[in-house]
Amino acid sequence: MHRANSLVFIDNHDNQRGHGAGGDMILTFRVPKWYKMANAFMLGWPYGYTRVMSSYYWDQWWENGQDKNDWVGPPHDDSFNIISPSFNADGSCGNGWICEHRWRQIYNMVEFRNVAHGTDMNDWWDNGSNQIAFCRGNKGFLAINNDGWDLKETLQSTCLPAGTYCDVISGSKDGGSCTGKSVTVGGDGKAYIEITTMEDDGVLAIHANSKL
Repeated sequence: MHRANSLVFIDNHDNQRGHGAGGDMILTFRVPKWYKMANAFMLGWPYGYTRVMSSYYWDQWWENGQDKNDWVGPPHDDSFNIISPSFNADGSCGNGWICEHRWRQIYNMVEFRNVAHGTDMNDWWDNGSNQIAFCRGNKGFLAINNDGWDLKETLQSTCLPAGTYCDVISGSKDGGSCTGKSVTVGGDGKAYIEITTMEDDGVLAIHANSKL
């Protein structure tokens, strides 16, 4: 389908519960590392109108590919009044609310998508397996490691001007420093990219607005 006619998402309130195609194989917040990787790819790839899920937790009971607890509503008190989310120090939700839209790795990729808007994918790289990287014009660069070994590569092009950039997955740009990892891009556009299997996230992303 043409990108202008496409709505793209990783999960929604139906297939989270095994309704429709996919059954219990739909990727959700319950597998956070892969879920963040999938959202990063969706938001980083120049295709379609993206939709980010925001949901709540419930105990699942799977039988024949169907969640038998699919009727469970949002967090509530003993009188079935919906309980509002609480907010943790990092901005994420508590009180049984997942609030995927408040995950740093997801909302920072929304900014990545906005920064890279109007550009196409270019300078694709992969290792012939499950490590990939690509640019969005000269606005952004994304790398994903879904292999069982570390990604440690000096890649030929990040497509960004020389400088130091904050990885917006492991942290954010905070004034003149990075709260997570940083990437140094040389005058030739090359940069050393590292995503180890021990990290919480299998993604690295930098963009024009994350430059120090």
